[in-house]
Amino acid sequence: MKITPAFLLAACQPLAVNAQRYADPLDAACARYSINTPQRLAAFLAQVGHESGSLAATAESFDYNIPSLMVTFPRRMPYAMAVKYGRQPGEARIPLARQAQIANIVYASTYGNGDAASGDGWSYRGSGLVQTTFKANFADAAKDIGVDIVKTPDIVRTDPTTAALVAGFYWVSRGLNSLADAGAFEAITRRINPAMKGAADRDARFLRCKAALGI
Repeated sequence: MKITPAFLLAACQPLAVNAQRYADPLDAACARYSINTPQRLAAFLAQVGHESGSLAATAESFDYNIPSLMVTFPRRMPYAMAVKYGRQPGEARIPLARQAQIANIVYASTYGNGDAASGDGWSYRGSGLVQTTFKANFADAAKDIGVDIVKTPDIVRTDPTTAALVAGFYWVSRGLNSLADAGAFEAITRRINPAMKGAADRDARFLRCKAALGI
């Protein structure tokens, strides 16, 4: 099935402008990575829809209040640091410069990232339609899609074609087509997010995508 803006509107409920923006890139990526049956497509778009906030968010936010910062990153953001970097009284939003500091601290020296001073945490923060994170994962995707997203990580966040290809690579590199074929949507969610964060939303999106596909 060809992915059209009208289909994305029914399956993912994005803004119309984002349905137009991502229809062709997602169609090409799904063809390339054999996400080509109703079962595979429903599972893929449900997870993509959740991870990207209905195709609206392609960059991880670090706009956390103090308690949420400690809960989300308990080992990297103890109380004293959370008080320093978290959203302050009177702030509507943490400035991007401080969000970058948070990312560089909590993602330091992990999966190919350098230390906090390297800036890798912010460069390789969750990006694209499945929130690909860490330098090592960017490097793996770069080899497959033929775009040097290690040197130019911002394009995963700004270019729909690159974002769709990275999402497709992520999907097949983790064996998710096979799980979709088996109807194991919960296992797909667990492989993407071991903590099963957002499971209820993912499940609801899966039902919506299946209805849009007539399955």
